[in-house]
Amino acid sequence: MFSLIVRKELREILGTPRFVATFGVVSLLILLAFYLGARSYVHARAQHEAAVAENLRQMEGLTDWLQVRPSISLPPRPLASLVTGISNDVGRNVSVMGLGTLRASQSRYNEDPVLAVFRFMDLEFIFQVVLSLFAILFAFDLISGEKERGTLRLALSNPVPRSTWILGKLCGAAAALTLPLLVPLVLGGLLLVMSGVPMQSEDWLRLGLVVLAGLLYVGANLGFAVWVSALTHRSSTSFLVLLVSWILAVLVVPPSAVMLAARSVAVPSVDESLSQLGRLRTQLWAEDRKAIDTYLQDNMAEEPDRIETAAAIVGRFNEFFQQRSEARSQALEELEARLAEQRANRQAIQERWAFSVARLSPAAAFSVAATGLAGTALDLPRHFIDQARAYQEVYERFQKEKTGGRSSGGIQIAVRVASADGEEPREEEVAIDPLELPTFDYQSPPVAEVLRTAAFDLGLLALFNVLFFAGAFVAFLRYDVR
Repeated sequence: MFSLIVRKELREILGTPRFVATFGVVSLLILLAFYLGARSYVHARAQHEAAVAENLRQMEGLTDWLQVRPSISLPPRPLASLVTGISNDVGRNVSVMGLGTLRASQSRYNEDPVLAVFRFMDLEFIFQVVLSLFAILFAFDLISGEKERGTLRLALSNPVPRSTWILGKLCGAAAALTLPLLVPLVLGGLLLVMSGVPMQSEDWLRLGLVVLAGLLYVGANLGFAVWVSALTHRSSTSFLVLLVSWILAVLVVPPSAVMLAARSVAVPSVDESLSQLGRLRTQLWAEDRKAIDTYLQDNMAEEPDRIETAAAIVGRFNEFFQQRSEARSQALEELEARLAEQRANRQAIQERWAFSVARLSPAAAFSVAATGLAGTALDLPRHFIDQARAYQEVYERFQKEKTGGRSSGGIQIAVRVASADGEEPREEEVAIDPLELPTFDYQSPPVAEVLRTAAFDLGLLALFNVLFFAGAFVAFLRYDVR
């Protein structure tokens, strides 16, 4: 009897204009999202390769490794074009020195501001907005509409348990809503392969988990729609309640949670941190200038008679200056670390409050899960900067091997020793080979790590499904069919 009800519900839905419209719209949007995502990835990949080539070109002709300022870039990832998250908002390039602060710049929206006005249409948008609306369209009259047409009393006049009937209707509606989704997803995957997007096995697994999160989210919307339909006696009332609930859950609750958290938990701005670092840098450099003047007065008052003595004096001065430079850099790094830790702690509290309130909406739980699985969540810039810092340490060791010192991005003083006849000794200048630089290989967090992070939101979506389907089930068991 259960399978008969499911097949009957499927036949009824598949023959309606709403299914044809749903299948057409969803297929078009998903295929368009995959096509645009593939084109966006190819374009971003070309930009990344051009940026790497330009970085190497700018180092051509240099003869001193201390003058090298390598720039590392965040490479595009295939899933970032399908679930964009904040990937277009974060900086993609970081200028690396032996010491100093690392900051990412040149986000994609900075170069293409029109994309920030009309946000990218991706799978997150299709699931969160389009499919959730179609779930309401499929189920708003599942029970109240049957009562209005008089078919509910006729169906329950047969020896069919109410539990079997409602479960059959729910499963039939869920299957009918899943069909317009899975077919274009398979075609979209083939489109990625044909477009030359290098999807690895890990990327396919992440994409499958994103689709799973989307199905759980759509299922929650479907269960809530059936619940409301079982609580009302007119389909027009059910549709109005569901529409208002959808607006609150998708458009009101998530941004309101962010605004509430921003007002409740103050986070020091980046400009404030930069201002403190600038004041300390100015103070330390003023102290260094005084120390240099004192050193010159005490140690270099008399002109040396022999070039060996001059070389020894200059060597001691360079050593003294290097010590001052390293002490200055260490003080700046310690202050920057304290400021970054304070900002990170406050930001973590703010994010925790925002997500805790926003997760009252299944739409927010799905968004957090999808972007986390795709690697485009809020931890993307932190993960990029952490790997950039690790590269900075590698580059610092490389620079020491090449020059015996390191560059902190501050002021450098070059002291040359003149020969006995007054001419500077000349050394043959050899151009550096930029290809000797250590390469930067960005690694996305492993699937196991992102799955652990997204497990809570996936479980929350599953809980929404259970609660809403249980509410629909109990409400229908008590439904008055008269």
